[in-house]
Amino acid sequence: MSSTSPRKSIDSLASGVSSPSIPYSTSQLESPRVAPQRFPLRRGSTASSIVSIGGVLESSHYHGSISESVAESGQNAISTLLQPPIIRTGMTTGSATSSAGFKPPSSRDIPPVTLTNIKHVDAKVFQPYLSQVGGLYDVFQQSKEGAGEEALPAQAAKSPKPDSDRDSLMPWSPERRSSVMSTGSRSSSPYDTRGRRPSSARGRAPAVTPLSTIPAVYFEEGFHLENPRTFDVISEKSEVVRPPRPPSKDDKHANGLVPEPVQPGRKALATNAILQEKLSWYMDTVEIHLISSISTASKSFFTALGSLRELHAEAADSVNRIQVLRKDLQKIDKEMALGGLKIVNLRRRRENVRMLGAAVAQLRDVVESVSRCEGLVEQGNIEEAADGLEEVEKLMAGETLPVRAASEDEEGAPRRIIDLRGIKALEGSSDDLAQLRQRIGMGYETRFLNDLLGDLREHVQTVPSNVTLQRWGSSFQRQRGGQRSGVSVSPAYMDFNNDLRSKLNTQLNGLARAHYTMSAATSFKTAVLREMKGLIRKHLPSSSDDDNESMVSLSTSTHSGHQLSQQEKSSILARNLRALDSDDAYTMLMNVYTGISESLRRLSVQVKVLLDIASGLGNSPTSGVKSPPRSPNPQSMDQAINSSQIGPTASDMAQDEILQVLDMSSLLGQAVDIAQSQITKVLKVRSEQTAQLSKEEFLRYFTLNRLFADECEAISGRSGTALKTIVGNQIRDFITRFGDGQRHQIVNVMDADRWDARDFGDAENTILARILDASTKDIDAWVEVSKIWIERPENEQGKAADTAAENGTDKSKVRSAVIDEQKYILPDSAVAMMRSIEEFDFLMSNIPSMIQDIAPHLLDILKLFNSRSSQLILGAGATRSAGLKNITTKHLALSSQALSFVIALVPYVREFVRRHGQANPLMAEFDKVKRLCQEHQSGIHEKLVDIMSSRSSVHVNSMKKIDWNSKGATPAVNPYMETLAKETGTLHRVLSKHLPDMTVSMIMVPVFNSYRDQWTKAFQEADVQTETGKNRMQADVEHFRTKLSKIEGASEVGDKLLEVVRAKPITITNEPEKSKPASDKQSDQDDGSDSTKS
Repeated sequence: MSSTSPRKSIDSLASGVSSPSIPYSTSQLESPRVAPQRFPLRRGSTASSIVSIGGVLESSHYHGSISESVAESGQNAISTLLQPPIIRTGMTTGSATSSAGFKPPSSRDIPPVTLTNIKHVDAKVFQPYLSQVGGLYDVFQQSKEGAGEEALPAQAAKSPKPDSDRDSLMPWSPERRSSVMSTGSRSSSPYDTRGRRPSSARGRAPAVTPLSTIPAVYFEEGFHLENPRTFDVISEKSEVVRPPRPPSKDDKHANGLVPEPVQPGRKALATNAILQEKLSWYMDTVEIHLISSISTASKSFFTALGSLRELHAEAADSVNRIQVLRKDLQKIDKEMALGGLKIVNLRRRRENVRMLGAAVAQLRDVVESVSRCEGLVEQGNIEEAADGLEEVEKLMAGETLPVRAASEDEEGAPRRIIDLRGIKALEGSSDDLAQLRQRIGMGYETRFLNDLLGDLREHVQTVPSNVTLQRWGSSFQRQRGGQRSGVSVSPAYMDFNNDLRSKLNTQLNGLARAHYTMSAATSFKTAVLREMKGLIRKHLPSSSDDDNESMVSLSTSTHSGHQLSQQEKSSILARNLRALDSDDAYTMLMNVYTGISESLRRLSVQVKVLLDIASGLGNSPTSGVKSPPRSPNPQSMDQAINSSQIGPTASDMAQDEILQVLDMSSLLGQAVDIAQSQITKVLKVRSEQTAQLSKEEFLRYFTLNRLFADECEAISGRSGTALKTIVGNQIRDFITRFGDGQRHQIVNVMDADRWDARDFGDAENTILARILDASTKDIDAWVEVSKIWIERPENEQGKAADTAAENGTDKSKVRSAVIDEQKYILPDSAVAMMRSIEEFDFLMSNIPSMIQDIAPHLLDILKLFNSRSSQLILGAGATRSAGLKNITTKHLALSSQALSFVIALVPYVREFVRRHGQANPLMAEFDKVKRLCQEHQSGIHEKLVDIMSSRSSVHVNSMKKIDWNSKGATPAVNPYMETLAKETGTLHRVLSKHLPDMTVSMIMVPVFNSYRDQWTKAFQEADVQTETGKNRMQADVEHFRTKLSKIEGASEVGDKLLEVVRAKPITITNEPEKSKPASDKQSDQDDGSDSTKS
């Protein structure tokens, strides 16, 4: 196959003009698998040794034959199939040279090959087809094995034959393909077949080319031609583009560069005719194998076709026999069966006539029974009417005969009853029976409602209000963990009469039989809700000008005069409600609340009884004893069985209807909602009057509403938001009014207070003990007011008020208040403040849920007391409000004592609020009030010190005006010192009387320190030159020391001043003459009372 000139491509042969390939460098392809300057090894070809394909061919013969066979197909190169060829201009023939201006293409000019994605088909898609042809393939395989053993004895001896030709068509394993390829050889003729031939011909015919001659790459599962490696193996590493010719030394590119060198050793794909012949040969080999397989399988196909023809012949013969058999049967039917059928029809006709007579008699009984039932209903015998109605329904349905009807016909045969509900004569009977059943149900409903509502009204009238209140109180104490008083007795609403239960059982049975349970239950529900409104209207005042006329009597009476409109009635009712006093309003609400509670409790028991009776309706007999039929024929037994199965259905429906309508939680919830909505309107009308109630009356009103709300919630499970909201708003209004009243009361008492000591009597000590004990426990005297279920004598409160008024009238001796062994002498303002604190604690202990609203008002009262006392005492406001001439030391001391008393009470009040409300922000507010009072008290003490300091300064100025060196002065005590000693002693005496010793010491120590500083400086600066003047000054100091020696701190001041006086030097030693009493003697009028003024 070696030649000096490159082999021409098919395209060039077909066109008759050879066009040499353009040289290019393989190094520019940038293939990662081929290193540059390396010649690839060419795969050997088995086709080169076959003479028929062509070893050495004449160029002219080769050109002519190939051009004639291939010219029609056009360009057959693989690159041309994948991508249209690129037509380049400027190319010359093989013998011609390149033009001077032609530039050979480089690797960059060659466009990249776009590989087509070949769809991969999964082998599972062919599984249904393979399973379908499996049987035929087995026959094909057996015939192929027999033919193969005779046709290829020599080849079978040389190489092992595959298990089946099916494996040759399926993908082979790599090991098997390698073994087959190593032993296989190509056949010399591609036209041998494996059909059925004579033995002599099979012996002489050449063997079929095995599939092992085809490379294994074609049988791989992952065969993809677009894979570069696969394409490289199939193309035997041929170049896609024909390599360029070697350049001459004179050839250059247009730009003067030398072309790239040629890499020899690889053939161009377009000119590789051997490769193309191989591909064609592979396709022929596969085609020969397919033809051989098809010819082998044709034997079984013709065999099946023959069997099908035999089956068709057998079917035609069977059809002929069936037609003959049908003709024989028709002849027998005409001769024998028609006569017998005529006899049977006559007998049936006679039976039908008899049945018609029985049906007419049955229809007559139906009409008579209906007429009888209507008469019973008009007479009021609804039980018998209900029994008759059931009898009519059963008679119409053909179940049983009436007792009074004959059970045999005229011939003596038992009467047979049928279902008459479908005949035309009874088409309108269903409406008549439904109307009759409705009349019966309405009768039962009337009795049902009368019994239940009568029992409800009787129970409400029988149970007194105080018994209901005691039941509420026991439940309330049980919720709060308290012990119940007395022996536990079953409430009255739990007692249910057996006679009433028996009546209700009968009525419910009748309602179930009349199919009127749903209507009766709905009517009972409506009547109960209407009864709730009636209970409220019963106790309300009149909605007309006549107060003695009740709401119920007004609605039932007839007036010949003018009829009031609904709006006028509402306005009159609202006016009458506002006109009620507190006791009448409380009694009205108590009767309304207790009546609703007892009616709801009784209603819950009634509903439970009704549900209990309804649950047993299916087990109780719904009718009297029925006599069985005389003849126990099977039809009547079946009817009895069916009736027993259908009978309980009405009872079951009645149970479901009662359970649906009389849902206890829903019924009680609706009743509670209606009652509370009506009551809320009443309470809104009296909101203004409720806010004006006294403390005790409001607590009774609040407790009554709270117990009623708890009772409604316990009955229905609903919280009653509307009622609680209106009551909560009324509580807030009352608290606001109560706080304003306490504030005005404190202001009036403090403005009228003359700040004198008041006797702290037994009543005040009782109040103080309650305030102190309330921080750790509940005060029974406060809580008892809320126990409205406990009966009290009417004059109990009057006696308590008289006792409180008598306390504190004896003023012969002023008693002090004691807190933690500390005594307090208090004015009226402090006692009033203590009473106000007790009022607020009383209110908070009974309404603990409203502490967040009550405590801020108490804090405001404490702050008001602090600020008002500061205005009256430190601001001298008492001189205008109470008519005081001036503010004395006693007033300041009593004001300090009042503040100390309040400061001592605040921690107890704070602990009381924390124990009931646990409100952290309020705790800080109480601490803030206490701090304000302490600051105020410190201001009073500083005021006393300032007053005494100013008085001392006045006396110092008087001392400085004295002429200590005058000759006529006597060594007597000067008036300034007498006044100073007297004022200081009076201050100490007043403070000791009203303040504790520690507080007195805290005030007097700063006073004496001020004295020491002022008088030490004054005596040091005094001009004393004579012994007489020094003695006079020393006498003044001795008087101060003697008068105030019993006061703590005064002796130290006296000693200090005495040392200062004794240390003064004497400049004149002569004895002065006795002189008259000093003319400048000052006189200070003192009436024996406190002279210290501010």
